[in-house]
Amino acid sequence: MAEESLQVVFLDRDTISPQTTLRPLSFKHELKVHGRTSRDQVAQRIADADIVITNKVPVRQEAIEQASRLKMVAVAATGTDNVDLQACAKKGVVVSNIRGYAVHTVPEHTFALIFALRRSIVAYRESVKAGRWYDAQQFCYFDYPIKDLAGSTLGIIGEGALGQSVAGIGRALGMRVLFAGRKGAPRQGRLYTPFEQLLAESDVITLHCPLNDSTRNLIGAPEFALMKRKPLLINTARGGLVDEAALVQALRSGQIGGAGFDVTTPEPPENSHPLVQLLELPNFILTPHVAWASEEAVQSLADQLIDNIEAFHRGLPRNVVGN
Repeated sequence: MAEESLQVVFLDRDTISPQTTLRPLSFKHELKVHGRTSRDQVAQRIADADIVITNKVPVRQEAIEQASRLKMVAVAATGTDNVDLQACAKKGVVVSNIRGYAVHTVPEHTFALIFALRRSIVAYRESVKAGRWYDAQQFCYFDYPIKDLAGSTLGIIGEGALGQSVAGIGRALGMRVLFAGRKGAPRQGRLYTPFEQLLAESDVITLHCPLNDSTRNLIGAPEFALMKRKPLLINTARGGLVDEAALVQALRSGQIGGAGFDVTTPEPPENSHPLVQLLELPNFILTPHVAWASEEAVQSLADQLIDNIEAFHRGLPRNVVGN
């Protein structure tokens, strides 16, 4: 009996850099590649698919229920908040994600933001461009704060592979490292610092946790009010972890010393988005969700994506999310 050809649909190939090589699948298949897919195109594009690949395109209940042949959703990322896991489980659809590929690129980007803010790199660069150095009429000037990381406290929310890698860099730089306990739970063992205590004691707070119902708006106005040391807030995880309106208020009022974000809600943000409006401030940096995107990491992601699909086809699915 001839092997059945499987229909594989990639919804957003443009989210993987064009320099990245995607190995061809070893089994009989037809691959349909879309550079981008809007929300209202998903159902039609996956209607006959056996395997769907998505990075950020939402795959929701209605589209899943209409896809009669759907057997697998291969997420080309670690976060799976764009996939209705419950609908997939109900239909017996396997969801796999990418793991461990970003243990260097995201922590390095995190510390790039921390260094830039802690030492006011962007502010000084812009002031030099504006002629301030010559106007100062001396070899240096002190318009913006410069602080060492050694001896400061790094608060990490999320103790997975990324959080642990960030902690390793922090310790190497002489920082005191705290891992946050679950919000609202005061006692979680000696390895964790109560959430509210971490907010109060940290000089830098960095987010490395998933976005779900329990973490949405994890940081809001009440949390900013607890940040006694006016820390830097770094978010290279998901935009929904932070109440963006509260962040604007915290930055403009001086409740925190600065913020470096690689994510927003939604993405991409319009020019009127509150975080885009913050770019006028010398202590705010916004990058376009590229913390994950070193050449080495993206190639590793692509290789693992194909490995996940191949393993599923062999009947040995790996990196399975949910039920």
